[in-house]
Amino acid sequence: MASYLHGFWGLSLSLSLSFVHSTSTASHVYIVYLGHNRHCDPNLISKSHLQLLSSVFASEEDAKRSLLYSYKYSFSGFSAKLNSSQAASLAEMEEVISIFESQVLKLHTTRSWDFMGLILDNTGEVTPVQLAYGDDIVVGIFDTGVWPESESFQEEPSMSPIPSSWKGTCVRGEKFDPQKACNRKLIGARYYVKGFEEEYGPLNASSNREYRSARDFLGHGTHTASTAAGSIAKNASFFGLGQGIARGGAPRARLAVYKICWGKDSDGKCTEADILAAFDDALHDGVDVISASFGESPPLRPFFASNADIGSFHAMQHGVTVVFSGGNDGPEPSLVQNVAPWSICVAASSIDRTFPTEIVVNSDFSIVGESFISTEVKAKLVEAFTYFADGICKCENWMGRKATGRVVLCFSTMGSVKTEEAEAAAKKANASGLIFAEPMTELIAEVDLIPTVRIDIAQGTQLRDYLAQFPRLPIVQLKPRKTSIGKVPAPTVAYFSSRGPSSISPDILKPDITAPGIGVLAAWPPNTPPTLLPSDGRSVKWNFQSGTSMSCPHVSGVVALIKSAHPNWSPAAIRSALMTTAYTRDTSHDSILAGGSMKVSDPFDIGAGHINPMKAMDPGLIYDLKPTDYIVFLRNIGYSQDQINKIFLPSPDETERTSCPQAHKIPNAFINYPSITVSNLQSTMTIKRTVKNVGQKKNAIYFAGVVKPGGVEVVVWPRVLVFSWFKEEVSYYVSLKPLKMSQGRFDFGQIVWSDGFHYVRSPLVVFVNNTHLDSATHHSSI
Repeated sequence: MASYLHGFWGLSLSLSLSFVHSTSTASHVYIVYLGHNRHCDPNLISKSHLQLLSSVFASEEDAKRSLLYSYKYSFSGFSAKLNSSQAASLAEMEEVISIFESQVLKLHTTRSWDFMGLILDNTGEVTPVQLAYGDDIVVGIFDTGVWPESESFQEEPSMSPIPSSWKGTCVRGEKFDPQKACNRKLIGARYYVKGFEEEYGPLNASSNREYRSARDFLGHGTHTASTAAGSIAKNASFFGLGQGIARGGAPRARLAVYKICWGKDSDGKCTEADILAAFDDALHDGVDVISASFGESPPLRPFFASNADIGSFHAMQHGVTVVFSGGNDGPEPSLVQNVAPWSICVAASSIDRTFPTEIVVNSDFSIVGESFISTEVKAKLVEAFTYFADGICKCENWMGRKATGRVVLCFSTMGSVKTEEAEAAAKKANASGLIFAEPMTELIAEVDLIPTVRIDIAQGTQLRDYLAQFPRLPIVQLKPRKTSIGKVPAPTVAYFSSRGPSSISPDILKPDITAPGIGVLAAWPPNTPPTLLPSDGRSVKWNFQSGTSMSCPHVSGVVALIKSAHPNWSPAAIRSALMTTAYTRDTSHDSILAGGSMKVSDPFDIGAGHINPMKAMDPGLIYDLKPTDYIVFLRNIGYSQDQINKIFLPSPDETERTSCPQAHKIPNAFINYPSITVSNLQSTMTIKRTVKNVGQKKNAIYFAGVVKPGGVEVVVWPRVLVFSWFKEEVSYYVSLKPLKMSQGRFDFGQIVWSDGFHYVRSPLVVFVNNTHLDSATHHSSI
């Protein structure tokens, strides 16, 4: 290994091991990454892995017992149980690019497609886009499995044969018979449990309520798979709520499910050893898109010390687009996850559907909140202080008094209580219902444990003050919810959606884009309660879920449509089409608001904006990237030429070389990304971008429009781009000059290229950081 990374990984590894392990004999699962495959024969690759692993064991048999997976198809590496001394020895070897302990990642947990402009009704002569494309595309879902009997995974009579390029399979397992479960729609199903069992012990179906197969128990995977590429299903609803035609973004696309997350205490646990095995198989199987709704909260590990970054990097080299959820750690800044520049990172936002629910007290006082209540609740209204110590609605604060026939008013601000905590506490007290007051930016109707209406703090205060007027408890009625469409401005960024800037690569804008992730109705296993709680005896085929886990498959479905319409486009071209056609205005034609605050959203909330599928199919211009174009980025994070050669696949194109001039460092801002982000502007900087005309008209002229970030002079040259049959790619330059003394703030603008029909918009994010320069000049002049 090169001296820099050799020292980096050695230091990183020793610090980690000294913290985690009390003795060198304690074993943990490690992932050893070796780069691309240098042999065509997977058996030879596996033998080389075993040979390398045997060098730190007493015998080959001991090495075999420690080995979990040999990653041998799409890239080279393995996962094995090692102690700290063995891991340190492997880290010293020249073949090893990185070695890191396998971590446990977490999940980021019908109307939405209409809201996004993909209307299904085929009353005209033109076939809807969702039905015209996708038949030749395979979408890989990395999640908790699938419930194959769902309507979302049934093949349609007119479905063509499985693409001949498909090399995957359906693996038999517990309550999963490939002959019955798989068809021309669900064409692949695998499961990976070795890493999970090393972390948590043998899978126990009685305690974990899991299936040792690709069958889904937690429901998360069924939900995301049906959102991305579910078949058309009529009369989908949750107890009559949200009723309509359900379908995925690409209902004609094929599905391949890779179960890498397993239920543990009703939560999804996904080990990196299992995830990387799924990447290895999926790329070999022949998927075209990978949808992955999981991640880890910051601090983020270095690139290539993360399975998601390694797997998605090799997917990019194979022409496979990987779409990740951005995480649910919002609204604080710089907590966005899955920030590699070669993948797509998705934020979450709302759609224009709400479920207003009227609360009536004594027939003369009413307010409107949000809920999923289907039948009226009539009871006496009480404050939380009557049943919970200090008015804090938590189970541990329950004073033992039954709240039978009562609806309890709780505030999230009393003891910092979450909705689910208040619901559990109210149920424990045997209350008839719950009114939960929380900040207005966090109001989201969710599937509840007991009838729950959510209101904002101001409404809660009004209700509390009205209640205080009565010596006796008044009667309250929680009316059945209604469904309202198009009455509220949308989208609004979800308060929980993780925000940028990226904490490890601030010159690459993340998230890239936002999509629906609040109150998404999709398929659900009927054997799994909608709340996942054992005490919930309900059985549903469709369920509401919220999270960036839900917005991610929305984008994956659109990627499948674009890939089908433009099979030769690279993952970078597809991402560019999504980003440059995204919009930043809501349904009221005002700026999209950032949930969790009352402010207008910026690129750290929504990336380039909200996804616009129809526009993305015909973006006009694209910012493309070849795999070798990422070498600048790898150089900047410390990779040597030798390591870069090991990471990149050999290219048949002699013009695509993996060497990079070392005369001077090229900033990450120079990568041909669809957005421009400069995180440390101290003086004038000029950045180059290259666009390719992919519009129907080969002879086209585009004119530049610029919105300048505050305090920054922006000059675009040339201001006119001319394309022809002989010139489909044109470069332009953007000069940025600070006009103010500043430190500690980002400013936002945009560059738009237009031919009068297409509007190709790139966010412009600049951090002017020059006050220390002024201070230095001042001191030098004294």
